[in-house]
Amino acid sequence: MKIILASLTFAVCLFAGGRAAQADCGNVSIAEMNWASAAIAANFDKFILENGYGCNVTTVAGDTVPTFASMDQKGEPDIAPELWTASVRTQLEAAVTSGRLVQASEILADGAIEGWWIPKFIADANPDIRSVQDALKRPDLFPAPKGASKGAIHNCPSGWSCRISTANIFKALKADNAGFELIDSGSPKDLDDSIANAFDAKIGWLGYYWAPTAILGKYEMTLLSMGASHDKAEWLACTSVEGCARPQLNAYPVSQAFTVVTKAFADRAGPELGYLRARSWDNNTINDVLAWQDENRANNEDAALYFLRNYADFWTRWVPADVAEKVKAAL
Repeated sequence: MKIILASLTFAVCLFAGGRAAQADCGNVSIAEMNWASAAIAANFDKFILENGYGCNVTTVAGDTVPTFASMDQKGEPDIAPELWTASVRTQLEAAVTSGRLVQASEILADGAIEGWWIPKFIADANPDIRSVQDALKRPDLFPAPKGASKGAIHNCPSGWSCRISTANIFKALKADNAGFELIDSGSPKDLDDSIANAFDAKIGWLGYYWAPTAILGKYEMTLLSMGASHDKAEWLACTSVEGCARPQLNAYPVSQAFTVVTKAFADRAGPELGYLRARSWDNNTINDVLAWQDENRANNEDAALYFLRNYADFWTRWVPADVAEKVKAAL
């Protein structure tokens, strides 16, 4: 009888210990990239993994190429929540194929969207304007800052690759012949201020911008069709090349960003990996959170908490009910 009781006690302890070990996912490192959407994602991942799954999480500074190289060669950090794939696509595919890295969710469900935008109030008042070609027929709606006799197309600051591509698309469209001039922004703030000023004055604005961003969380903008699909070969050969002699009309590419984890983490993670495979958010949601962060001058951790407190209907879809309750209790 004593032997049976001892065996039962041992079995119960072993079972309990196994469950405890399973509940504790151990030490996890997350790359906190140096742009806002990715940094916020790293912080809400940290909060969910710590409070929902019992992980011990640290964040480390990151950027696309060095973070990928470190994960691929050294197996650290464990997680890159928002890895932009364009600059490491070939190497990433090789690492995933060989099993060194595992690709989880496409965290930016809409991708990163570039293009020419107009205020939504202009689009609503002018339902015939849905493409850049439509907009070019109405220079009067998009007055240049220093002379309403011409329309303006606002371009990126110096040193940004979009300054080159936008100039080439302007040239391909022969926008100058349509009564427009290309306005180069002196700085990122100048570009943002030009949008803010247009909304304050309730006048039209036409130019390059991208999502996800705080500006598009503050101001409702409508993306115009380019009237062409993206031609990667043309983009590499001419659209993105400064001073290209004969650029053709080309749409901006849609960039992708994925959550990537190391093999070591994937092998030991069970439900935690399930969360990272499910976790994805759309640009409208990100834009709103970025706008709140900008308006409140909040840090990335505070912005992550803002998201978790105000978008429970959104993030609770990524985790089981019991995990969601633990996270809510910790907020």
